[in-house]
Amino acid sequence: MAPSILRHPSLGNILKLINRAGDKILLKNIIGTTGIIVSQIGLGTVKWGRTTGVKYKTAFTLPEDHALCDLLAIASDCGINLLDTAPAYGVSEERLGKLLKNQRKNWVISTKAGEEWVNDASRFDFSKAGLEASVNRSLRRLHTDYLDIVLVHSNGEDLKLIHEEAVFETLDRLKEAGKIRAFGMSTKTIAGGLATIDQTDLAMVSFNAAYTDERPVLTYANEKNKGIFIKKALSSGHLQAPSLQFALNEPGVTSVIIGTINPTHLRENTAQTELAVKKKQ
Repeated sequence: MAPSILRHPSLGNILKLINRAGDKILLKNIIGTTGIIVSQIGLGTVKWGRTTGVKYKTAFTLPEDHALCDLLAIASDCGINLLDTAPAYGVSEERLGKLLKNQRKNWVISTKAGEEWVNDASRFDFSKAGLEASVNRSLRRLHTDYLDIVLVHSNGEDLKLIHEEAVFETLDRLKEAGKIRAFGMSTKTIAGGLATIDQTDLAMVSFNAAYTDERPVLTYANEKNKGIFIKKALSSGHLQAPSLQFALNEPGVTSVIIGTINPTHLRENTAQTELAVKKKQ
């Protein structure tokens, strides 16, 4: 059955999709005008690739491949189609590339460029050559000939990267070359978020029940029909699952990225998405 676009006064443009069994309604959003359809929750994969330099509430070890295969199956069954990764997430991209063999078309892959994780430290390169090399490396690691989304992995100097490093011009050329479908920035400032919305397809911003400073970026994106991915919706595990509804209920939010390797948590987060939608109806 083909998807139908629903126009809801508080939900915006959403898609009603019926799974193969025909008994489950899944809500997905379109990223601005890109035509890319993503689930309201995306699965973050930092915990797939590194254990150091992270701010999660509890320590963890990298899961075995079979556990990640199970997690991907659960995510798919829950209606999730968006995967968030990055070169800075250690070996996350390589593991995804291996695990997604023969199922690439079922997933929307969002990765990043400009930062990588080397010897337990971040290394940044936002030059034209650096970004091009990063995208080409991600293509190889993920065993794909295109990337759905590439976000500049900001070091906090958002406006400098935009105006002096001309990062968006570089990614725009890669988009024209067919290597990426959409691009934006994972920002760290309000000014950078607003500029990103003006010049790209989407921005990834921090937003949760305890931190709402970047709400102007969400509002602006909603006005401009651009995409918004939310990071730190649960403050790296310091907030409980019900807090997820806070981000999901915010106008302008396309998808909320949840970084979990726990199947129970993944199902709980999906349930919170369903509750958030019901409250709006």
